Amino acid sequence: MSKVVLITGGSSGIGKSIGEFLSEKGYVVYGTSRNPEKYPESKFTILPLDVKDETTIKESIKAVIKNEGTLDVLINNAGAGITGPIEEIPMTEIKNNFETNFFGPIRVINAVLPQMRKQHSGLIINITSIAGYMGLPYRGIYSASKGALELLTEAFRMEIKDFNIKMTNVAPGDFATNIAAGRYHAPLLEGSPYQKPYGDTLDLMNSHVDNGSDPNLMAKAVHKIINTKNPKVHYKVGEFMQKFSIVLKRILPDKVYEKLLMNHYKL
Repeated sequence: MSKVVLITGGSSGIGKSIGEFLSEKGYVVYGTSRNPEKYPESKFTILPLDVKDETTIKESIKAVIKNEGTLDVLINNAGAGITGPIEEIPMTEIKNNFETNFFGPIRVINAVLPQMRKQHSGLIINITSIAGYMGLPYRGIYSASKGALELLTEAFRMEIKDFNIKMTNVAPGDFATNIAAGRYHAPLLEGSPYQKPYGDTLDLMNSHVDNGSDPNLMAKAVHKIINTKNPKVHYKVGEFMQKFSIVLKRILPDKVYEKLLMNHYKL
């Protein structure tokens, strides 16, 4: 039987690429969106789900199980970008980002675990970010939310091992998606002490996304993980230097690594 896959945030970007790739490989794929009616041409079913709303989460998962009788793979992909000087980002926006990037995946994981325990099988893949391995200037909140999800996965894996449920992280680098358009950008404030360095860094970040890798690389990586008997704790997908930056962080003195980042961002 074909495996049944649920992908949060499956209507665009990386989630859409993963869903289309898995559909072509014969998987039964359900994606989610807060507004599924906007995607009538989707190549797989899009269900209404907001990771900040437990009712929509439970209803969508219930629908999948009712239709298919099982739920084999959850891909926690829904996420939101956020940029700005930490001092100038409204606290409401910081909390909102964590609601989507951190608390959202927890809600969805907790909602699928009873079914996966019942099956005594399942795989949960959390899409994090290479940015979650380091505190990046003017992306500090995003780095923190994705880094928190990385650590959560490490703990969760050990807690659910007895139920034969696997969990892993996949951290993408910069991919050519519409994430930059959907980010919350703290405004460039006239007269702010951060005005020039934040503006320059914002331009650099957007160019990285515009010139990012093909999202199909993520789709292929996820497909390979699904077919791995015992997935690793962490996977990284992206350009060599983006992945190598994590290695450098492990081996270089903190201040040397910080200097490399500042040079990269021309700070």
